[in-house]
Amino acid sequence: MNSNARTNELNIVNGLNVDDLFALIEVIKGDASKATTSWRVATTWQGQTRTRAEVEGFSIGGQDVSRRFTIDIDEPCELGGSNKFANPQEHLIAALNSCITVGYVAQCAVRGITLESLEIETEGEIDLRGFLGIDPQVANGYESLRYTVRVKGSGTKQQFAEIHDAVMATSPNVYNLANAVALKSTLLVG
Repeated sequence: MNSNARTNELNIVNGLNVDDLFALIEVIKGDASKATTSWRVATTWQGQTRTRAEVEGFSIGGQDVSRRFTIDIDEPCELGGSNKFANPQEHLIAALNSCITVGYVAQCAVRGITLESLEIETEGEIDLRGFLGIDPQVANGYESLRYTVRVKGSGTKQQFAEIHDAVMATSPNVYNLANAVALKSTLLVG
């Protein structure tokens, strides 16, 4: 069997192998231990306000998966940086938008809805008086984020509304930003 014949047999919607996605769902339904994922990023200072975050892998269902990525981060000149890379807030918003995008792609794929375009624009304000410790009454970060989803595809307006609700209910990064996540720190000096 040639590779083209094999590709034609796959159930691909929006670039996702839907059969593989359903198979993963069934495995997790059958064994909850297969649902656990673990993520780790190590970040080191690169001078001035620059940092480098490195991903070496993750685990899923107790199995380690190797993957290597580097994410460089900086601040704009106006905040003491060299403006060489996106800053932490831009990465945070990008991570939210990307997570929502993955949710849309998957939710559409399992419903057989083909996407033509998908764009998510998110914005919010941070008052630097909180970040700089000038006024303890001012929040250190975002008090709200506003996002607009523009979607076009083979679905109806009602189907996209249902998909939107499903994505908002299941997106890990929507959850992470909408709910308090316990942060447990360890400081090692030396």
